[in-house]
Amino acid sequence: MYRFLDLIRNKYFIAGIAFLTWMLFFDRNDLMSQYEYRTQLNKLEAEKEFYLKESAKAVKDLNELTTDKTKLEKFAREKYLMKKENEDVFVIITEEAKKEK
Repeated sequence: MYRFLDLIRNKYFIAGIAFLTWMLFFDRNDLMSQYEYRTQLNKLEAEKEFYLKESAKAVKDLNELTTDKTKLEKFAREKYLMKKENEDVFVIITEEAKKEK
């Protein structure tokens, strides 16, 4: 018990406890801020992975469209509803597509 009281009376121990308390709870970079920064970093890294995959997919599609004439025609028909002069195009909209808009 006497050692505990000496420890509490020690000015370096008190200064250390005050410093730790300040750094853990009151500082601009306290524990909660660090946790929020870490979760935001994880979210941004996940978004980065998503966009890198989408970019690679777009580059692959671009490469296929520039090299293969049939894929270019298929892409133009599906995405931009293009047609040949003697064709008719019918667009079918499902119920799920209507709900998304």
